[in-house]
Amino acid sequence: MERYREIEKSIIKKYRKQIWAKFVKAVKEYELILPNDSIAVCISGGKDSMLLAKCLEELKRHGQFKFDVKYIVMDPGYNQKNLAKIKENLSILNIDAIVFESDIFKVSTKLNKENPCYMCARMRRGYLYNKAKELGCNKIALGHHMDDVIETILMNMIYNGRYGSMPPKLHSDNFLGMELIRPLYLIREKDINSWAKSNKLSFIDCACSITEKKLGSRLLVKSLIKDMEKFNPDASLCIFKSSNNINLNTVLGYYKDNQYKSFLDEYSDK
Repeated sequence: MERYREIEKSIIKKYRKQIWAKFVKAVKEYELILPNDSIAVCISGGKDSMLLAKCLEELKRHGQFKFDVKYIVMDPGYNQKNLAKIKENLSILNIDAIVFESDIFKVSTKLNKENPCYMCARMRRGYLYNKAKELGCNKIALGHHMDDVIETILMNMIYNGRYGSMPPKLHSDNFLGMELIRPLYLIREKDINSWAKSNKLSFIDCACSITEKKLGSRLLVKSLIKDMEKFNPDASLCIFKSSNNINLNTVLGYYKDNQYKSFLDEYSDK
């Protein structure tokens, strides 16, 4: 059996409970894919997006209804070594992807030298939506997993002073009719790492200068979560569940559709 077939088989068999079942659950529970959707799978070169590509490929092959999938790789300014590694993995996994260039790394670092991650993410999103629309897609799929959601919640609290999560799907504000979906939403990063290691696969990380120097704010939050789990092993799961368990009667205020609501608006001296 060819290597990519063995890798595909491992998702369905060996990692059925940790990966495949959770992938299918997220797709169904959050209604991420509908009949006749055309989805651009955005491959960054990391383990998450590569796994996402294989999961969607498998779902397309054996799913209950028809939808289309296209695979795109945006080069935001990778060095030659990292770009070569991405192409090598695309070949190993038998993924036929469209590779296109941008200057995001250069521009985002110029705009914010200390913490370009936020600007980089926004710019990436715009390029990916544009390419997806050019290809006739109505959705883009990103490889964010449960740990990304957990880290985002903490990052918003610590760095932005607000509570904000990462939803499993999101309508685009700037690209009419386009939607972002996150099919790996319920999958833990440790299980993706295990899948990659089991199949002797190695991938690039973010590959920007900030990540390579270990200065990114997300890396600091990862370390914080590990420390929290020393005292409460379920700390990360509790953070994840909190976004689906908010008691509005206990908060001072919140935003809905860009309008602020204060607890005083509905407060009464009963």
